[in-house]
Amino acid sequence: MDQAEIERAIGASRVVPVLRTPDADGAVRAAETLLAAGLTVIELTATTPGWADALAGLRRAHPAAVLGAGTVTTAEDARRALDTGADFLVSPYPAEAVRAVAAETGAVFLEGGFTPGEVAAAAGRGIAKLFPAHVGGPAYLRSVLAVLPGARIVPTGGIALTDVPAYLEAGAYAVGVGSDLVRSPDPAKAVRELLGAAK
Repeated sequence: MDQAEIERAIGASRVVPVLRTPDADGAVRAAETLLAAGLTVIELTATTPGWADALAGLRRAHPAAVLGAGTVTTAEDARRALDTGADFLVSPYPAEAVRAVAAETGAVFLEGGFTPGEVAAAAGRGIAKLFPAHVGGPAYLRSVLAVLPGARIVPTGGIALTDVPAYLEAGAYAVGVGSDLVRSPDPAKAVRELLGAAK
């Protein structure tokens, strides 16, 4: 997939699971469950031990999935993620080193920010990540979009499953959901409900 196709896939997914687990096996199991339930975009975080191996294994098993590497803040991790099959990179805050790798390789990069200035800078280069989104909630996203009409923003961080529709209604390009989805007793059912709410 090229850059535009990956960006469109992220927007079409409406919900992006952000998998931050204690080990790589847990990340793989969670990803497999969510992919089987109908999600097509998954983000594994670089804070998970063995994340690169998990990413490589998922890429081999699911060549059509759109896989991202999150919490990428160094050039080394950015290159490693791309080498092991990541379709996109995500940082939690402005990350110049990752930005440089993305520019050099043509990779999709969702750069994080919280202030209007940080989000505007990231949105000017592509899709922006609003983090931590729960601090301001959907109302803050709506205010940011009021001064950045047309910006593609993915709010992430502390978002409950039940809050996803409100963020989409506020104008989110897609919504990143982490621990609340992973901890769900029935992730497949939760995904079905999320996809239904996102339509």
